[in-house]
Amino acid sequence: MKNYNKYGSVAKEASEIGKNPVDSWEQVVSKYFSSESSRQKACPRNAFLGLCEAGLVKGIKVSVYLKSKNENLNKKYAIAAVEKLKENPNVSKNELWDQVRERLALGEKTHNSQMDVVLALWQNNLIK
Repeated sequence: MKNYNKYGSVAKEASEIGKNPVDSWEQVVSKYFSSESSRQKACPRNAFLGLCEAGLVKGIKVSVYLKSKNENLNKKYAIAAVEKLKENPNVSKNELWDQVRERLALGEKTHNSQMDVVLALWQNNLIK
């Protein structure tokens, strides 16, 4: 069952390209989105790159892919989501986000396509 949006599809295809995930993301996101703001959307991109940095994406070498030296919250959300999926893989996108928010004490914050990225990789067996 497909449980993710276009950003999830971008993450799936970018991970399947392998190589440098920054370059792969840029290549694939242009295929799905014509608007510059959609192509530059940081939340799903940083969730994907954060999972790559953490060594959780099959076929992607562990390295530094995020530019900031500060903790990246999107990376943190994505890693927490993977941990939750390992506990219970049969959750919807909204249920997964609720579990991540609860685990990280995020309050009523809404996700911004980070869960789409995680679910696309998970559902296509691209998470280690």
